[in-house]
Formats: sequence, structure tokens, C-alpha cells
Amino acid sequence: MNDHELVGYLRRCNEADNHRYADVAGRFGGEAVLDSHLPLLDLVDQLAQDWQVMDSTDERYAGLTYALKVLVQAYWSEPA
Repeated sequence: MNDHELVGYLRRCNEADNHRYADVAGRFGGEAVLDSHLPLLDLVDQLAQDWQVMDSTDERYAGLTYALKVLVQAYWSEPA
């Protein structure tokens, strides 16, 4: 998988997590959802969006690419 595919995968995982949390909140109420997790998903997605429009000559590009790859690994190691 190339970097663009990895970031797209990460964004799809974040979207799926957001849907799961919305479902849990709808069934059991807002208190059933960890408040800290949803903003974290939004911030990770914001970084992924920033990366998608970032020029590869930007000095932050390599570091952000590495960070997003590490986040993708977290999804790969997560039990189904």
C-alpha cells in the first residue's frame, strides 16, 4: 500500500469508528461514549486531511507521514 492509500484507509477507519460511537450513543446515551475518543478521531482525521493537500516539499511532510503510518498500524493490530 502506498502512502496515499494508507491515509485513505486511516480516514475510512476513523469514519467507521465515528459511526460506531454514534450508534452506541444513540442506543445507550451520550454518557456511554468516552468523550475523549471522539475529539481524538476528529483531530487524527484533520491531520490526514492536511497531509492529503500538503506539498511533499513541506518540512513537516516526512514526520506527518510517519505519524499517520503508526496510527494505521494501530488499526491493523486491533482485534476485530
